[in-house]
Amino acid sequence: MVLSSGHRVACRVGPGVIAIMPHGKWHFWLMGIIIIGLIMLVRHVADFTHFLTLAKQAEPLWLAVALLLQLGTYVSLASGWRMILRRAGEDASFLFLMRIALLKLFIDQTLPTAGMSGNILLVNQLIKTNISRGVAVAVLLLSMIGYYAAYIAFALLALWLLWRQDDATLFMAGIIACFMMVAIFIPAMALWLHHRGRRPLPKWLGHFGLVAALLRTIGLAPANLLRDRNALAQVTLCNALIFSLDAATLFACLHGLGQDVGFATALIGLIMASVAVTLAPLPFGLGSFEVACTATLHVLGVSIEAALAATMLLRALTLWLPLVPGLILFRRGGAYSPR
Repeated sequence: MVLSSGHRVACRVGPGVIAIMPHGKWHFWLMGIIIIGLIMLVRHVADFTHFLTLAKQAEPLWLAVALLLQLGTYVSLASGWRMILRRAGEDASFLFLMRIALLKLFIDQTLPTAGMSGNILLVNQLIKTNISRGVAVAVLLLSMIGYYAAYIAFALLALWLLWRQDDATLFMAGIIACFMMVAIFIPAMALWLHHRGRRPLPKWLGHFGLVAALLRTIGLAPANLLRDRNALAQVTLCNALIFSLDAATLFACLHGLGQDVGFATALIGLIMASVAVTLAPLPFGLGSFEVACTATLHVLGVSIEAALAATMLLRALTLWLPLVPGLILFRRGGAYSPR
């Protein structure tokens, strides 16, 4: 359960354990600046009437395709978890894992900690189904490694596509380079802490309560499962499929608005926006995703009105719509269901 109060967020990570994460004012100032920038961009560059016209004329068939593509992302995520469980000789119902996926999205978006808050949720929910804590942590670690491996691959692919189209800039390369440092650091730190076993954490990590609470249990993961290359390859492919389906969703949104663009344009827009959210962790990614996606699509030749409309449709399908069942599950106290 997540409890919000003032400028702090408390997340229960286990029996009797509460991890506190500071939620400083800088989040709100940064989010406000980004949103104001988006408003100014639209006001001075875009024809708002054209934007509304595009949004109203979105083709229902393309939107239905986009909705099905999004459903596929949750199937892929749950499939990756189940593959790891089965490699470890455990299992959980597919429907239950789908419910965890929805709840994890809600937690990750409302408590932006590079996915750590949702990872704690994943471990706790798996343990509730009588899966051993070590295997649950192994599912987390392999999923994390597979996610960032796929993420890095797609970020490099986006940069290569930009370079091939002569749209790459030094700024974009720098942003992706910064992202790659973060993407490599997080799983590398997790594996290092697993190698340390149950020894005490470094003092500086103690300042990050939410992260430290999770990392203290990492040493429990079975080493042989973490070295299972087939399991890692499978979960990486599942995460790669999720990125592809998200890009296809944006592609469908653009075509639903009458924009004849290639898949590469949608892929680049999605990845650059995702990188912006990773580097500027704001609640719900508000502002950073919209600005980055709209600006990238516009640079690639999409009118700013269409780029903004497609981005808003994508956000409705990938964030706001799934948050409804996620909130319902959250208010019911989680996604627990017997195996």
